[in-house]
Amino acid sequence: MYGTRPTVSDVMTQTVAAVGRRTPFKEIVQLMQDWQISALPVIEGEGRVVGVVSEADLLPEEELRDDPDAGYLSLRRTIDVAKASALTAEELMSSPAVTVRANATLAEAARVMARQEVKRLPVVDGAGLLAGIVSRADLLKIFLRGDEEIAEEVRREIASHLFPPPSSAVRVEVEDGVVTLTGRIRDTALVPTAARLVRAVEGVVDVRFDLARDTAPQR
Repeated sequence: MYGTRPTVSDVMTQTVAAVGRRTPFKEIVQLMQDWQISALPVIEGEGRVVGVVSEADLLPEEELRDDPDAGYLSLRRTIDVAKASALTAEELMSSPAVTVRANATLAEAARVMARQEVKRLPVVDGAGLLAGIVSRADLLKIFLRGDEEIAEEVRREIASHLFPPPSSAVRVEVEDGVVTLTGRIRDTALVPTAARLVRAVEGVVDVRFDLARDTAPQR
């Protein structure tokens, strides 16, 4: 009856560059350059994600070459030395991989990115197999949806069910992703429900109401 929240599967990139555990350092660098990406999932078997190699994992190689004694100054630097001597994806990768399920909401994916301080996440299916990849830019795609398209969905999927005519008369307008509902309704107790449903519509930035209770007797 009502629109559903968009999920990661709606915006993720399905064609993904990935590497195996034994992929050598230089091949990883070349793949990142060819695909113009900053991280690669590391997979094994039928596609189970076991780690991620990022640009940050590769940088110690260059840093240590510039200052070979610097790696012993702290525990963190000692870890960097180990990374700098790594030759394969298995030695370089961060593991376990931070992933997100394909059916997760965009809000859930955004929270994982923020908490883990990463720019992209491998997307896995129910068996833990690689299904795609989602980036910060992908999460913002939904806000490119046109205002009239949003308005039509709100009218059809929400307003017509919660505030059906002739008992209510509601207009739906959208400007820059902000939905405004105006008019008269029979039951103002439904406004919080309407707010929740409208905010779940793909592309909605905010929702506003200018609704008054219709006290005219019903015929």
